[in-house]
Amino acid sequence: MLRGMKSGRPQRPTRHGLARVLSKRGLCSRTEAARWILAGRVALAGRVVRDPEFPTTADAQIRIDEQPVDVAQPIYIALNKPRGLVTTASDERGRDTVYRCLDGAGFPWLAPVGRLDKASEGLLLFCNDPQWAARITDPAQGPGKTYHVQVDCIPDAGLPAALVSGVDGADGVLRAGAARILRTGARNAWLEIELHEGRNRQIRRLLEAFDVGVLRLVRVAIGTLALGDLPKGAWRPLSEDEIRSLDPVSPTQ
Repeated sequence: MLRGMKSGRPQRPTRHGLARVLSKRGLCSRTEAARWILAGRVALAGRVVRDPEFPTTADAQIRIDEQPVDVAQPIYIALNKPRGLVTTASDERGRDTVYRCLDGAGFPWLAPVGRLDKASEGLLLFCNDPQWAARITDPAQGPGKTYHVQVDCIPDAGLPAALVSGVDGADGVLRAGAARILRTGARNAWLEIELHEGRNRQIRRLLEAFDVGVLRLVRVAIGTLALGDLPKGAWRPLSEDEIRSLDPVSPTQ
């Protein structure tokens, strides 16, 4: 056979761990899938499998509690997160979580797309599409995030440029993608800061490096998707155009 020619053999489908396959179908988180598998609730091709890493394919015949499961209908929503809620499904300290805002909605499993810390508020996305979520949160390819930040002082006119230049942090250089002063009052001011990556408490740590404290931090946009007039604690589904605007490779619903 000439070099470079293919043998004509069919390529084997890509195999992943069973827990990952369940997660990718939008049925649950990978952690929850592993619990189901270890509990003996999951059967693959008619046989109970108790190993979350058991290799299988995306189109495998899977049953949970003897019921066949397929790919879940994709769901994408936007929430106006109130201050004081933690972005997690359950909290070991018993604090209220963002899922309180979804009570009674009847959704299947949904996961936050990125995070907002307890003291922060504003636009937070949820979906059951792990691949879409990974692209949205990718620091190199994902959309930028825009925040309005109330600070505890009247900032120097040079602060926005300094925030973009950045400072050295314990986990590398902290910097804003863009920054400007929105308005000033008698004792404090509002800044607009855009980020292209999502490190823990990034804006707060960046401003602390310039001895500036944060009074409020509100995420007002992700890419072209604006928080708008969505009431605090309320959610709404994303339109097909909004889903594609955040991630152009998204399929239509």
